[in-house]
Amino acid sequence: MYFVDSYRKILTLLFRIFEAENCIDWRIDRMKIINLVENTPGVPGCGYEHGLSFYVETKKHKLLIDSGATDLFLRNAEVLGVDLREVDIVILSHGHYDHAGGILAFSQMNPNARIYLKDSAGEDYYHLKDREEKYIGIDKEILNLRQCRFVKGDLEIDDELYLFTDIIGRRFPSQGNLSLKRKEAGKFVQDIFDHEQCLVITQDDKRVLLSGCAHSGIVNILERYQEIFHSEPDMAVSGFHLMKEGTYSSQEIQNIQDMADTLCKMGTIFYTGHCTGNEASRIMKEIMGDQLRIIHSGETLIEV
Repeated sequence: MYFVDSYRKILTLLFRIFEAENCIDWRIDRMKIINLVENTPGVPGCGYEHGLSFYVETKKHKLLIDSGATDLFLRNAEVLGVDLREVDIVILSHGHYDHAGGILAFSQMNPNARIYLKDSAGEDYYHLKDREEKYIGIDKEILNLRQCRFVKGDLEIDDELYLFTDIIGRRFPSQGNLSLKRKEAGKFVQDIFDHEQCLVITQDDKRVLLSGCAHSGIVNILERYQEIFHSEPDMAVSGFHLMKEGTYSSQEIQNIQDMADTLCKMGTIFYTGHCTGNEASRIMKEIMGDQLRIIHSGETLIEV
């Protein structure tokens, strides 16, 4: 155990030395990423909820990535001085209410922004717990919005924006996924998260990967990214879906540690929050150090 802890500390130290000696600047020219809502309190005046939303500015676009569970992100945007009427593209990461809950309210204030969602995002998704069924899918009215663009597979929107899906790897599976189902012909089947899509933003020679909950597994998502781009992203922003009520088993803790060790070997800065959970974030932070940054509601990740 002492050797493992020492090994992790050495990895973190080496990353910091490499970052300093090579004068790595993780800032990305003319790009801004602001969290609009997340599970934990952050910027004074901003509310928080079990949901996720980001505002992103690039050289060409102003984007909304997910919309939280309610219209709270709209009020937070006002507090933060973000004018969502200027957004031209919306990306829905997957078909769960805590990412799509504010889309209808947004569409009333901004009826022109294109909304990209997987063609399976509108299916019937449920959380089953103690024999209780809870619908966690999106409001079906979203599917009737004329702004919607239904994505069937990978899609290059333009030279800045690329959407990918078809994540088939199964490394470091989340136990929390087991209770998430899709309803088909009146019967529940395991959700395989083919409604999940990831966004890659390219700015000059830098790339940022944005995911919602990474239900497919952040390591598997990164492997799919590497298949497409033959490199590692400079920055990745995503929940890791490790949150759990109660305590983790020893096997679950080992799984979280092994995942953090794997991410440590990459030259990527990670931002996480929402469904990762406080305890999993703490475990990973001990291993990854400054390579992992924790998101709170209303905080700015990048502003250049």
